[in-house]
Amino acid sequence: MQKTIEQLRDKLNLLNYKYYVEANPEVSDYEYDQLLCQLQQLEAQYPQFFDPNSPTQRVGSDLANSFNSVEHRYPMLSLSNTYSLEELRDFVGRIEREEGESEFVCELKFDGTAISIIYENGRLLRAVTRGDGVRGDDVTANIRTIRSVPLVLRGDDIPPYLEMRGEVIMPHASFNRLNAEREEAGENPFANPRNAAAGTIKLQNSAEVARRGLDCFLYYMVGEGLPCDNHWDNLQKARSWGLKISDRMVKCHSWSEIENFITTTDTERASLPYDTDGAVIKLNDYAKQRRLGSTAKAPRWAVAYKFKAEQALSRLLSVDFQVGRTGAITPVANLEPVQLAGTVVKRASLHNADQIALLDVRLGDMVYVEKGGEIIPKITGVELSERGAESVPFDYIKTCPECGTPLVRIEGEAKHYCPNSEGCAPQIVGRLIHFLSRKAMNIEGIGDETAELLYRCGLVRDVADFYDVKPQQIAALPRMGVKSAENIMRQLEASRKVPFARVLFALGIRFVGETTAKYLAAHFGSMDALASASLEELAEADEVGEKIAASIRAFFDDETNRKIVARLREVGLQMEEGEKQTLSTLLDGVSIVISGSFERHSRDELKALIELHGGKNLASVSGATDYLLAGDKIGPAKLQKATKLGVKIISESDFESMIEGAEIVVSPEVKIEEKHHSEENNSIQGVLF
Repeated sequence: MQKTIEQLRDKLNLLNYKYYVEANPEVSDYEYDQLLCQLQQLEAQYPQFFDPNSPTQRVGSDLANSFNSVEHRYPMLSLSNTYSLEELRDFVGRIEREEGESEFVCELKFDGTAISIIYENGRLLRAVTRGDGVRGDDVTANIRTIRSVPLVLRGDDIPPYLEMRGEVIMPHASFNRLNAEREEAGENPFANPRNAAAGTIKLQNSAEVARRGLDCFLYYMVGEGLPCDNHWDNLQKARSWGLKISDRMVKCHSWSEIENFITTTDTERASLPYDTDGAVIKLNDYAKQRRLGSTAKAPRWAVAYKFKAEQALSRLLSVDFQVGRTGAITPVANLEPVQLAGTVVKRASLHNADQIALLDVRLGDMVYVEKGGEIIPKITGVELSERGAESVPFDYIKTCPECGTPLVRIEGEAKHYCPNSEGCAPQIVGRLIHFLSRKAMNIEGIGDETAELLYRCGLVRDVADFYDVKPQQIAALPRMGVKSAENIMRQLEASRKVPFARVLFALGIRFVGETTAKYLAAHFGSMDALASASLEELAEADEVGEKIAASIRAFFDDETNRKIVARLREVGLQMEEGEKQTLSTLLDGVSIVISGSFERHSRDELKALIELHGGKNLASVSGATDYLLAGDKIGPAKLQKATKLGVKIISESDFESMIEGAEIVVSPEVKIEEKHHSEENNSIQGVLF
């Protein structure tokens, strides 16, 4: 039994990492909760195998290395979950047996990512993720971009120190727009709005966060000297101060009122503009909350009742295999039409071979379909009682359905790929369409169908061929004509002025979306510099990790790709950043490497300032480096190399003095102190979340 318990702990720890750190859950909340419940039962049955580091003894962590870690003044724990109305009724009964007749507050359980927002003297001071419940990540800059979060509160009775707990969410409209953009860019779409919100709040670029359209609901007030002695009244106070409090919460005085709230909410949630996955029931009176206290993981005075996702049962008729422009193979189930969450579903995602094997999905099965995050239909299970005796296991394809090339599977990735990038039609056509798209070269007049027609007719085989096509060849195509051909020629001519960053994006390098292309263009300045950069140098660019760096390096190591880039250069496409405005020549001939994080400027701002004053940004420290501009959490390798080479190390203040024209004296050995922001950890009765 010890082995079983340890295996469950390992599995849950991995799922915690996928969910909280990578924001990429592998199983549904229900499956996770069932595994956790199983472990809790086994640990209770076999106490000799107790482990203080078991997943049952802690709150999952979403800490990342790229943000300052901040200690919560008050513990930020999670809620116990239940999927059973009977268990929920037992919860209410237990409280009333201990505390007498009580008032409860019923609220929506928002499906997003938890946040703690702190106001000091009515002004936003700091926003911190839940993290491990004791420490979280400081994401203040990103929270400031959410328009529903006030920067300054209104009113004259606001506590000097106010901490509000809530949920950052991504509304359906923002989610649908974002996924459409990602798919157009050849990037993987987010699985659901919760994933999108969690990923967005951890972005380094606050401008991109602002663009994505997050929202935030606040649902709990934390601290001492609060204006009221109960939860409901304090939230009404918070609302009067300008904080966004849901209007879909009610006070309940009996089990029947609580049950009615849950039933009504479950029915109406499909029409809401954001995702909810349950209801939260809280004891209203603070004095009673303090007496009931909490376990190590959750309060004893609140619980989350989670709705089961709406499901439908349908027969699996067949499976199609789609080939994307990167060669990724996606299996798609064809179903008997079925009504689900207000729409008719005929197709659903099967994700990859592992998912098919895990569910043991077979042709002819009656399968359960639900909408992941209430948006994307997916198959979640099989009704085995409906399976016929003639059923056989599903045999995943081994060759590309389009070109017949044997498929490959890259280590660490779930999908299979067709490696025949130069001879597989869907990949080629996908790259052509991507090149023409609005956010890339923006060549109007050549739609998806026309691009495919040009390929099928042998006029275009790669993106550089667009500039070799003659107007009479286009005019001769079905539904085109002379005027259409002339318009396309004008569009192609205009595309020669498209900025370098968009040209880079248009190349369709795997994992290089629109935003990453902008970072790369700003960082390297030209196609030549990017093409010759090492893996280490590539990884130094903002938002570029090892995976993206490897993909860029593989692209430019391919001779076919290099020839295409050379042809695009010959026809006049922009291969370097345009001339930048300069403010002075104070940094003429000066090369600077930036490392760490800074108080008054972002890294992008510092790079822009270096260039505005005539300087040059370098990706890595070398003998050609004049200064290492060092902030908090500087990379140790850079610091060590700079010290070894005698490169001058300067601070943010030193740099500001340089561009103001003042002389400074710096030493090659500057102590870089890492700052640790923390709040005094005052104890408080009751658990706050």
